[in-house]
Amino acid sequence: FVDILASFDDECVISREVQKYSTGSQLMERANDTINRPMPYILNSQERVVGTDITFQDVTQRQVPSVIDQAPSVAFKLNALELRDALQKNSLGQSAKKRIASDINTKVRDLISLSGSLVVPITGAMGGYLDVALAEALMIEQGIIGEKKLGLNTRDYTLMADNLAARTLDNAKSLSAYERSQLGLVAGFDALKMDSGKRIAAAQAGGSITVATNGAQVQYVPTASADNRYQSITFSSTTSMVPGDAFTIAGIEAVHHINKESTGLLKTFRVVSVTSGTVAVISPAIVGANQGSPTDSELAYKNVEVASTSATAAVVWLNANASNANVFWNYDSVELLPGKYAVPSDEGAKIMQGTTEQGIELVMTQSFNTRKFETEFTLDAYYGLVNLNPEMNGIIIGGQ
Repeated sequence: FVDILASFDDECVISREVQKYSTGSQLMERANDTINRPMPYILNSQERVVGTDITFQDVTQRQVPSVIDQAPSVAFKLNALELRDALQKNSLGQSAKKRIASDINTKVRDLISLSGSLVVPITGAMGGYLDVALAEALMIEQGIIGEKKLGLNTRDYTLMADNLAARTLDNAKSLSAYERSQLGLVAGFDALKMDSGKRIAAAQAGGSITVATNGAQVQYVPTASADNRYQSITFSSTTSMVPGDAFTIAGIEAVHHINKESTGLLKTFRVVSVTSGTVAVISPAIVGANQGSPTDSELAYKNVEVASTSATAAVVWLNANASNANVFWNYDSVELLPGKYAVPSDEGAKIMQGTTEQGIELVMTQSFNTRKFETEFTLDAYYGLVNLNPEMNGIIIGGQ
């Protein structure tokens, strides 16, 4: 168990690169393993005129319900004959560790792949610096700063390493890419190699879908009592839409999150769920602040500029072809919440518990079935994941 605990973080390529938030076991039990976590604040500014009162804005604290609900478990057994080879127990324990770590990595990857609203579609196959630089540009032009991470699926990572190995600007970096297929920092991102990327299917909803762009649709008002990451909007049809579909809306432009200036580029959105034949939940919510008297929260969290005044606008699907997604994220935007089991240690079974460097607690049990002469082993983890702000993470998809 000590060996499993010590080497666990080495397997967690993606999950160790997201923010961690520790919770109290008693508190979480009483709260049904749910806690509200704050989203980043954005404030308005004003020009001060000496001798004139300034206006104090109402601050809206946006919160996200975070749930500890992931409970991967590996169970195996060995009989009294198989246990004669002690290496079997050790090998199976290491295999159980790898599976639990893989489960956690996959959950983090899928969370960003399906809910991150920043989308960079690449026309051809991935493999060049520009592909990653476009993701960096998308974040910076929308005011998303801070530590940035990039998870590339194995084939795209290899193509990127090949591209880097051919460059001669920095021989040491090029040599590392050639010898170890190692990227390091690329376009401001700490590049990580994932074993595989989440497969994003081609959008099947068709090319004639429109979305209503009347006032109610683009004037979402953020409040402290709602999950402000999502919004229900009305499409001409939601037939064949699925969670993870990525799209833009004609005339709905992205803005810089802080200064609110339009980037001149269309805002990217994701389908979260389908409610009915015409209504779907999307991310992010469309905060336009276009009516005559916008609230302080609308001004602070405005994320689009509505360039068109038409009642409906065309939807363009960005996942035109099936592709393995590459994920990128601001470190603070995705959070892992380690949970804890209270397992009795004096009721027969042998219990071993320990916490990894990233805060995940592992529990290993061993008990002997006297009727069958078999020893039963389990390895468990308990944690939660939350995308605190889908506007600060997303995907790069090639072949579009």
